[in-house]
Formats: sequence, structure tokens, C-alpha cells
Amino acid sequence: MKNYLIHAKKYWYCFLLGPFFMILEALGEIILPYINANIINEGVVREDIGYIIKNGIYMALIAIFMLVTGILGANFAIRGSSRLAAGIRKDVFGRIQKFSFANIDEFTTGSLITRITNDITHIQQFSQTLLRGMFRSPIMLIGALVMSFVLEPKLALVVFMIVPFLALAITIIIKTASPRYTTMQVAIDGLNNSVGETITNEKVIKSFVREEYEIGKFAVINDALVEKSVSALKVMLFMHPVSTFAINLTTLLVIWFSGKPIMVGDMEIGTLTAFITYLSQILMSLNFLANIVLQGARAAASHRRIQEVMNAEIDLTDENASHKDKVVGYGEIDFKHVNFRYYKKNTDHVLDDINLHIKAGELVGIIGSTGSGKSTLVSLISRLYDVDDGEVLVDGVNVKDYALENLREHIAVVLQKNTLFSGTIAENLRWGKEDATDEEIIRVAQIAQADSFIRSFPDGYESDIGRGGANLSGGQRQRLCIARALLKNPRIIILDDSTSAVDTATEASIRKAFREQLDGTTKIIIAQRITSVIDADKIVVMDGGKIVGVGKHEELIGTCETYQEIYYSQKEREEVQVWIRRNENVS
Repeated sequence: MKNYLIHAKKYWYCFLLGPFFMILEALGEIILPYINANIINEGVVREDIGYIIKNGIYMALIAIFMLVTGILGANFAIRGSSRLAAGIRKDVFGRIQKFSFANIDEFTTGSLITRITNDITHIQQFSQTLLRGMFRSPIMLIGALVMSFVLEPKLALVVFMIVPFLALAITIIIKTASPRYTTMQVAIDGLNNSVGETITNEKVIKSFVREEYEIGKFAVINDALVEKSVSALKVMLFMHPVSTFAINLTTLLVIWFSGKPIMVGDMEIGTLTAFITYLSQILMSLNFLANIVLQGARAAASHRRIQEVMNAEIDLTDENASHKDKVVGYGEIDFKHVNFRYYKKNTDHVLDDINLHIKAGELVGIIGSTGSGKSTLVSLISRLYDVDDGEVLVDGVNVKDYALENLREHIAVVLQKNTLFSGTIAENLRWGKEDATDEEIIRVAQIAQADSFIRSFPDGYESDIGRGGANLSGGQRQRLCIARALLKNPRIIILDDSTSAVDTATEASIRKAFREQLDGTTKIIIAQRITSVIDADKIVVMDGGKIVGVGKHEELIGTCETYQEIYYSQKEREEVQVWIRRNENVS
């Protein structure tokens, strides 16, 4: 718990009053059997109704006192543990937000979700159990042992014979179960990864009629989780039977050894009744303490997984940045002898000796085959990854020397995967600028050629977007993402194949608006179609992680073999499509 003291201190009264009230409840529970024994031994035997009523009132008052203190203790325990979990969850989520893409890839999304939900819930449950029982159970155990000795020392020896064996059995059970809980949590990670991937790609699954395959794959993962869960939990099945056996055996031995003293009058019935009650309290306290240890073992496994997140080395930080106060002013970009690998043990580079200069305000197109390194190249500009060798400069300053916030604040990236959030269109666009006016929103929507289709909706800019933009077409989502990026008023804007779902006429209108209205902004367009970049100030051709050509269309068509192959292959497809349309019209 020492790792979480910072959160516990904020709600110190819960962590103080919770155990305090539970201790008071335990004291009442220890006193009740003793009073009950006196009622039987004194009041019933002597038929003293007044004595019975008086002590009965005492018992009723103590029971009410226990009810109040028990409720208060449980209330503070729940409040304290819930607040503690909320604080831990906030810290872990904040840490994840600082992760680079490489960090997220290392843990996987499903594992991070399990850690921030399931693992923290285990810590919450343990802290709640701890607050309710860490003082109550030991006090009840010690108090019941003392009272059993006070009532009948010889019978108390029977308890001392059984308790060590019970404690040993519980210890063995917990040690066996503890490592299995860690394995079970890993299996939950795998299940979350599978479910997340399946739900995200549901449209693809349906289009390829792969539902049965996914159901089968899920069944295998689900069965693996069941196996790991059963392996961990079946060990704990012994806890209750072993405790029950110990209670019944001890009770039997107590009755056996107390039979003769009761028959000859050396022991009173009330004393035996109270002794058996104390015996139950002793064994119940041991059981509760074992439950605390068990939950502690499970929480310890979860704690280790949470600390892996909190202690993970974040490979992208600005702690050593030498120009933290500097902001991007012009948008000039330089790549100097840049090499990069996603997996550092690989010998082959994804980007190999990249040298490129992009002037501020230029419209630059990047084209190449799939896997040629186009997206990787532009991801280095906003420092989503760090280079292995060389350097990336923005306005003459290495991107590592900028504060990450200052760098990314002035670079807008529209990724290949268009991500929209539940809410209205206006709310989604304001991700680019939280305090943007309606006029600013309309302006960027017009540049992105989104204004017309937005106004076609009954509620216009206040129309609701489904989860992930499910109620919009691919082209509409792309245009909204472009508008959202433009609202940042960036010095550099990068479109990573972000117009692939729009028709060529709309794409041409977007490029025209970019030229006319974003004159001072550096514009980088990654595309598969040459028509998307044909009028760029500079076209960069990539192949196999290398730049194989730089220039205008007219230059590259005569000098760059890779560009020629792309151009003529696309031109042939266009001619075939024109021929098909012409023949369809004739028929």
C-alpha cells in the first residue's frame, strides 16, 4: 500500500475511521457471549427475571451499537477504497497518455485495458477488505482467545491444538493459488485483445463472411481463460471446506471434553455456550484473515502489472529538450541521413539514409508502393517515433529539442485511419480548437469540401455522429478529419492517404483550396494515386524505405523509373475504366 499513500492521504479520515468503527464492532461481539453466559448461568438457573431483563437490555444496546459502528465502518471502507482506486486509475491513465506508439505496442491495447480496469478493481477490493478486517479480525481473534481462557483454560488448549494446523493448511492453499492468479490475468489480457480487434473490424469480418471463424477463434481464447481461471479458483475451493472441517472438529472435541464436567456440575451450560461462540469467532477470524491474505496475493499480482505500466521507460520525452519554449514558426522541414527501424533488433531499416528538404509553405506529394515507408517518414516529423540515426529538423531545430506539446500543437496529422468520436459534428471539429467559433468551423469545413454534405443533414453541424463515425461514409469521415486538422491553424499539415475515399473531383477541390487558402502552411500529401500529387511543388518517390526520386511530375516522368511504373500502371487502369464507361453508354 505504500505505493498508493499519496491517494490515501487525501482521504485519511476514511482510512482512520473505517478501522476504528470496525474495532468498536469487534469489541461488542466479544462482550456479547460473556453476558449471554451470565444470563444462562445466573438468571436462568436462579430464575431471576430481573437479572435476565437487565442483561438482555445490555445485549440489545450493544447489538444496536454494533449495528451503527458496523455500518459506519463499512461506509468509510467503501469510500476510502473507491477513492483510492479512482486515484490509481487516474495515474495509470495519465501515464498511458504519455506512452509512445512503441510503448503501446509493447503492452498491447487489451492488456492496458485490463490493467486499468480489472487489476485496479482487485486492489480496490483488497483495500476495502483490509479496512474492514485488518484490525477487527486480529482483535476478535485475540479477544476470543483471552475470553476462552477466562471461561475454561483446559478447553482453550483444544483450540490451540487445532489453530496451527488450520493456519498451515490456509498458507499452503494461498501459496499454491497466488501465481495462478497472475496467469489468469494474462489470459484476460488475451481475451480483451481479441474482443477489441473483432469489434473494431466487425465490418470487415461481415464482408468476408468470417463470423464463424471469429466465433471459433474466440472460443479457443475463452476456453483458455476458463482453464486458467479454474486452475486458480479450484485451489481456493479447499478454503471453505477446510475451515468448516476445523470448526466442526474443534466443536466436537470441545463438546466431548466438556461432557463429563457438565454432568458432574464442574461446568455450567452458559459457559459451554459462550465457549463454543468464542470458538466460532476464533475460527471465523482466522478465515477472514486468510481471505485478506488471499485477496492480498491477488492484489499483489495486479499491483505488479500496474507498476509495469507506471515504471515503463517512455522512449519519447522532452526532458532533455534544449528549446522547450520554442514553437514552430514557418514549417521548414529537413531530413538528414535518417535511418529508422520499428524493431531495433532487426537488421533491415524501414527508412534508409533519408535526406530531404521541404521549404516552408510548399505543397509536397509523397508517393510509392505499399510498405515503402511513406507513413513512417511523416510520423517522424511530429515525433511519433524517434529516429535511430540522423536527425529531423523543423525550422532548423531538431524535433527532439522541442517540447512535445509545442511541436505537435503546430503540426496537424490526418492519419490513414479516420477516427471520430461520439457527439455532434461541431464537437468533433472542435477537437482541433476547443474555443473555435461557428464561423471558423464553417471556414475549415468549406476548405475540406465538407460544408455541403454537413448542411444536408437535418441538424447541420449539430448532427450526431455514431461511434467512430459509423453513420457516415468513408469520404465524409475523411473530409471531417481534414477539417478538424485545419482548425488547429497548423504550420505543417500532413494528409496520410486521407483523400483515398473521396472522388477525384472533390479531391481536386481540396487541393485547390489548400493552395489558395493555406499559402503559408507547409502541406504534405501522401497518396497512392498520382493524380493526388501531380500538381505538387515537389513530389517525393519512395521505394523500399529509400527516396528514389524528387521533383515535379514533368521531371520524374522522364527520370524516375519507379514513378514511371506507377504512372503508366495507373494510366492504363484509367483508360480501361474510360473504355468500360464508354461502352456502357453505347449499350
